[in-house]
Amino acid sequence: MVKTPVVKEGYIYIGTLILITIVTAMAVDPYWAIIPGVLASFVTFFFRNPKRTIPVDDTLVVSPADGRVMGVTEVFEDQFLNATGKKVTIFLSVFDVHVNRSPVAGEIKFQQYTCGRFRPAYKESVGCENERHSIGLENQHMRVLVTQIAGLIARRIVSWVTLGSTLKHGERYGLIKFGSCTEVIVPQAVEILVKKGDRVKGGETIIGRLPT
Repeated sequence: MVKTPVVKEGYIYIGTLILITIVTAMAVDPYWAIIPGVLASFVTFFFRNPKRTIPVDDTLVVSPADGRVMGVTEVFEDQFLNATGKKVTIFLSVFDVHVNRSPVAGEIKFQQYTCGRFRPAYKESVGCENERHSIGLENQHMRVLVTQIAGLIARRIVSWVTLGSTLKHGERYGLIKFGSCTEVIVPQAVEILVKKGDRVKGGETIIGRLPT
């Protein structure tokens, strides 16, 4: 997937702000150019795409996103797992990396995009009400459902994969623009290793594991 230091979806925003900075400095005043210049720097920072060290154990579930764990709950998932599972919800602030990564290796057996509202991503009901994109991954060990959820500012969910695609452990598969949350639902047999309030890193932090 996308391996550039800044994802291409950010180029239009960065380029526009740089152009505004240059025009403002030349046509108005260099001091006024500081504002769009700072914004250009922040947007570049927002769309960053850092490398990560991915665990190689297929029985581990890694975090699909950077951010803070909002909660760990038990739910009945009727779209893909069709069973009771454990849900980990992660809130991404505008300062977090917004590239999403596959929590497990596997084939995408389910994919669904749902239009919706744009409530703040930290609200508990956003997983049911907001714009979202879900993929269901299956491998020899388990089935996992991961959902990208738009927030108050985010107006577009980006996916670089399609139904039938095969993802590696921790592989980049999409992003959410400007503030959001990500949910991952795993089978009940998976031991959850994070709790509410924990900071996690996409592709690196181990959030669950299957008992051996």
